[in-house]
Amino acid sequence: MAKLIMLIDGVASREIELTKDRTTVGRRPYNDIVIDDLTVSGEHAVLQMEADEVYVEDLNSTNGTYVNGKIVRKQRLQDGDMVEFGKYQLKFVKAAPLESVLPAGLATDVGAPVLFSGVIKVVSGALAGRELPLTKMVTTIGKPGVAIATISRCAPGFEIRHVEGVARPALNGSSIGAVPVLLKSGDLIELAGTQMQFVQT
Repeated sequence: MAKLIMLIDGVASREIELTKDRTTVGRRPYNDIVIDDLTVSGEHAVLQMEADEVYVEDLNSTNGTYVNGKIVRKQRLQDGDMVEFGKYQLKFVKAAPLESVLPAGLATDVGAPVLFSGVIKVVSGALAGRELPLTKMVTTIGKPGVAIATISRCAPGFEIRHVEGVARPALNGSSIGAVPVLLKSGDLIELAGTQMQFVQT
């Protein structure tokens, strides 16, 4: 499923899944994506899904809609494109094929109940004290342009994988290689200068 990752000072703060054929963006509370900021118009833009593609279209907003720094009227989005509404930046992440999203052991039985859950607790940095419930098949963490990792459900529990960035995440003080690593409750993860703890519940 395609999604937008909202960035605040370059740090991923929110993920928005694009589940509808038409998703509106604006300051007014009736929009699908509400951005309560004066740099965003009441009805700023719309994201439209056409077949397997997503298009962003500006709705005559005051400050315009930008893709990768260029003002657009209507633009097809590519994976990794940076979309700007007012002063807000959102990274577009294109949907991956189902078989690449579901970890091994779950891909053949999508309807099977998930009997485990987990949470990431931020223990250092500006977001210390925040908790991120691992409710999705794949959860993205990190700082775009610095280091990105994913935490995915797998048959025994959860595994962490390095996705992008020169600085690899560290697990209990050891750098993670190219192969996903199974997480154990209490493991400490360090990524983009932030320390987190994985807790399986």
